[in-house]
Amino acid sequence: MRTKNNKKFGSVRCLLLEFAFAQEEFTQTIMKKDSELPDAFPHLDYKPKLPESLDRGIGIIGAGGIVNYAHLPAYKKAGFKVVGVTDRNLEQAERTAKEHGIAKVYASVEELLRQPEVEIVDIAVYPAEQVKIVEQAAAAGKHMLCQKPFADEYSKAVRNVEVAERAKVKIAVNQQMRWDAGIRSSRLLIDDGWLGTPTYGCIQVHCKTDWSLWPWIYQGKRLEIMFHSIHYIDSLRYLLGDPDYVFTSGSRAPGETTQAESKTLSTWEYKSGLQVLIDACHSTWQDDPYAIFRFEGTEGVIKGTIGLMYNYPAGRPDTLEFMSKKNSGYWFSARLESMWIPDAFVGPMASLMRSVESDSEPETSGLDNLRTLQIVFAEYRSMAERRAVRPQEISA
Repeated sequence: MRTKNNKKFGSVRCLLLEFAFAQEEFTQTIMKKDSELPDAFPHLDYKPKLPESLDRGIGIIGAGGIVNYAHLPAYKKAGFKVVGVTDRNLEQAERTAKEHGIAKVYASVEELLRQPEVEIVDIAVYPAEQVKIVEQAAAAGKHMLCQKPFADEYSKAVRNVEVAERAKVKIAVNQQMRWDAGIRSSRLLIDDGWLGTPTYGCIQVHCKTDWSLWPWIYQGKRLEIMFHSIHYIDSLRYLLGDPDYVFTSGSRAPGETTQAESKTLSTWEYKSGLQVLIDACHSTWQDDPYAIFRFEGTEGVIKGTIGLMYNYPAGRPDTLEFMSKKNSGYWFSARLESMWIPDAFVGPMASLMRSVESDSEPETSGLDNLRTLQIVFAEYRSMAERRAVRPQEISA
């Protein structure tokens, strides 16, 4: 009996030893493969690059919600110098100044623009009001960061660009999603060849939006594309380039009282065969919201989530996964720590400041944004005429 058990235990020990040797051999094989790919995981330097000087004075025009919970926290984090604020509601401007430690509240736009310490004007007003302020700021020789949308009509946006050009001042648009961690990292991966030739791209967001936060938007005739999907349009342009055709279907959920579109499906076509989908719905009632992006190419795949759209506006960091044939098809996950709000809001202002330093164009310059707006208005024309539209059809 004892001899038989010893034989059994001896057999088990042999099996365990064989398993241990096999496991060690497997581990060594994986380590060897990893050692052959020392730079397999790319360095995703997705955070905005700051200017050399942080001392340029910023004057804020408009003290609404987005300024208070996005612009000013981002600027404080980056170390930018905000010297004053104004709003047509002076009590609101005073509350904003007190909350964020801003030294001066100006009684009017005109007073703010007269201040020599204000070098850059951050314009955060309704689109229809932006043209007049751009003209005033340009005449005062101030560089400008304009809120998106750049204008409520394409011709007005063209005028903004021309006015700034004549005054020889820099003008940029606050299309900050380009600096959201997932989007910026995707661009770095695409530039580094992980995707190969892009063949497909999509952003899909199904969420519940409380439009009471922006009643003036909900009461207008343009809603989802102009004020929400414009982020996705600009980001997809940034990642994949300008499409040749766009086709858009817009609708509303049952019971919605707005005259405008609150959910849209848009497809873009490229001569290369690349296809893009933007799928946005703001009336998701069930407890299953999602906000995802995915980019496919001849060599790889990039996919992730847009963290802000989960429990907006608190949100969470984006997620990002990617793989490529160039690295034997291994899947990688990146740890992204920045938030769209407020961290990405550093990007447009930092880019504008750097452009002033180097006398170059900001990344989201007014001129570049004209092409984003061409797609925006092409999508609206597509909805109205129920056909595919070339963005170049939109002109001043």
